[in-house]
Amino acid sequence: MNESLQSLLTNGGESDILPGMDDLWLIKIGEITLKKGNRAYFERLLKENIRKGISQAPSCPDGAAGGQVTIRSGRYYLETPLPEDEVIAVLSKTPGIVSFSKALRVEKELPALIEASKDIARTCLNEQIGHRFKFEIRRTDKSLPLDSYGYARELGSMLLEALPDLIVDVRNPDFTIRVELREKAYLYQHQRPGTGGLPVGTAGRGVLMLSGGIDSPVAGFLMSKRGLRLTAIHFHTPPFTSPEAHDKVIRLASQLAPYCGGLTLYSIPFTDCQVKINKSVPRASTTLHSRACMMQISELLAERCRCGALVTGESLGQVASQTMESLAYTDGSVDLPVFRPLIGMDKEEIIKLCRKIGSYDTAVEPYEDCCTLFSPDKPLTRPDVAFERGVYQDIEDLEFLMEEALKSAERTDFDSHGRRKVKSC
Repeated sequence: MNESLQSLLTNGGESDILPGMDDLWLIKIGEITLKKGNRAYFERLLKENIRKGISQAPSCPDGAAGGQVTIRSGRYYLETPLPEDEVIAVLSKTPGIVSFSKALRVEKELPALIEASKDIARTCLNEQIGHRFKFEIRRTDKSLPLDSYGYARELGSMLLEALPDLIVDVRNPDFTIRVELREKAYLYQHQRPGTGGLPVGTAGRGVLMLSGGIDSPVAGFLMSKRGLRLTAIHFHTPPFTSPEAHDKVIRLASQLAPYCGGLTLYSIPFTDCQVKINKSVPRASTTLHSRACMMQISELLAERCRCGALVTGESLGQVASQTMESLAYTDGSVDLPVFRPLIGMDKEEIIKLCRKIGSYDTAVEPYEDCCTLFSPDKPLTRPDVAFERGVYQDIEDLEFLMEEALKSAERTDFDSHGRRKVKSC
């Protein structure tokens, strides 16, 4: 046996996991690593978002931090006593995280590494994951005497000797023991996928127009992944729309909130505006002008909440109000940029994402919103933008009604776990 390997086997031979009562989670990032000079800003915001989600977990005492987050060399390390399911709920829905794993932290010596490896292997055997395994070694500490292949060879041999039922299979293993050799050694088996993207808050603030359907929650999810911090707005028309329809939107906002690091929803009573528009314009263009009115109210809210963009769930050609001409008309009613992340998606793609974020079953509940209830039988699909703008501008008192609607908004706040409390705007 060479001197380097002998040293690894005999020096610092702590075989136990390093002390600490809290579970350790190793968190990997992706796109953030491309930010170069701005990377520290993105890393700091992601750290704050993780800490916020952990501190708001159901079992975390009020005012407690819930855990400690450390950043070292492109990895985040979360140490927390919280239940595993609550940690998974936070990390899987926090944009900016690519993957995460519950890990063991030990000294960088073979005795400690093999003991931790045996713990992982025994767990896999007990859970009947399989007998075939391999090691994946990532060695960032270049001062160590063995290279990555050397560690994989020695650990594989020692594990086979300790657990003869195992079989090495580097092509189709039942489980993989991953080892990262950094300032300490970190070992883990299962990598859970994260949301990816960029940390919420790195791209500014926007107002999401949240309907009761499939599309708009998906649009909010996608823009949160791009770093946009969202405030949501919903238009309802009591008594034409039911309390159940409004409750449905409340639940959609609750389901979206964990991906947004928390969310505020403004529910706007749109009845007076809707009735006024229906009385003032031809039947075929009511949807078009109602949509323009909603966009303008959303812009008013955006100005008050210091948001720089509007977000909608529109997909090109999906319905009459989403033709190119109709979109051009509604875009012209506001000055803020309008983000439409679903614009090129078909319905099946949108539904797949809706299921992924857990809002599909709620979105398809059969409660009609104001757009559905007041939709004409033959809506205008190819509007003359200049002409319709003139029609809209001739509607009397509409600006006053928009201001009154915004004043009467009901505000609902959600934390990063979707829990809510209601108060007046």
